[in-house]
Amino acid sequence: MTFGETLFPGSQDAGQYDGVQRVLLMAYTVAGIWYSQTLFEENGWEYPQTWDEMLGFCDKVQTETDMAAWTYQGRYPQYMNFGVIWPLIYKNGGLDAVVAIDNLEDGAWLADPVVQAAQMAQELYNQGFIMQGTEGLTHTESQAEWLQGKAVFIPCGTWLENEMRDLTPENFNMVVKPVPGKTEDVYASINAWAGENFIVPSQGKNPTGGMEYLRMLMSKANAKWFAQNVSAIMPVMGGTEGVELSSAVVSATSIAEAAGDQTFNTQIGNWYTPLNDEMRDRTGDLMTGRMSPEEWAQALQDKADEVKADDSIPKYSR
Repeated sequence: MTFGETLFPGSQDAGQYDGVQRVLLMAYTVAGIWYSQTLFEENGWEYPQTWDEMLGFCDKVQTETDMAAWTYQGRYPQYMNFGVIWPLIYKNGGLDAVVAIDNLEDGAWLADPVVQAAQMAQELYNQGFIMQGTEGLTHTESQAEWLQGKAVFIPCGTWLENEMRDLTPENFNMVVKPVPGKTEDVYASINAWAGENFIVPSQGKNPTGGMEYLRMLMSKANAKWFAQNVSAIMPVMGGTEGVELSSAVVSATSIAEAAGDQTFNTQIGNWYTPLNDEMRDRTGDLMTGRMSPEEWAQALQDKADEVKADDSIPKYSR
């Protein structure tokens, strides 16, 4: 087994440039939909396995309780992108749909799987499932409202537990699940990526020793320490076995391992900041009804075309 095979599939993709692994990424982030396991157990609820079931469940929540079904980090709508829309693009169109966008292919944003993902996400707004006032909240404000029981679901990455540790009620038991797709067979796939970048200078005094240090850094033993002390995941297979962990880390590790090679990530955030920023802003419009899914897709296609035509921006492919 190679060193690469001991790590989660796809976890090192963001460290590749033109097909060459230049960076080792140590901390693994799983994005998805978060809720209180205690709340679900108290109400006898089951997490939805398809998007239609999600919409039906949201209606049930708002009919039977005084809670909103959803909130999100309104002033930072990129949370809806990595937490919901990108997973829906992947579930609708597979990796090809994501890669086409990353590679700035003509018409990639106008493809059916992409437009459909925007339509599915906007249904949360159209059907009134988003907590009133969400648009004006920061990330920590919306997360605090969620912890106080104002909403059932919130999209986020696995930093959520550590970020909100001081405000989390006792026995809240936050967990993360995949975004449901159109059908149950695509349920397990997740958007996940690694960060905390490490490199070994090729002209250093001992590059072989440096690479060996990084291999040792990402051992099972260190992954266990990291999970216990930082409430974060290293992308090491079996790295949390036999360790008593929080519900957040257990659930994130579980869905990451269940996803296997159905784990993906997009590169536009690393490669094309103007396009990534445009997606953030236009999703803010999408999730408040100021823009239709078709208008959202066209705006992003226009920005992608602009980036593609700009010779001052280096281009990459995957």
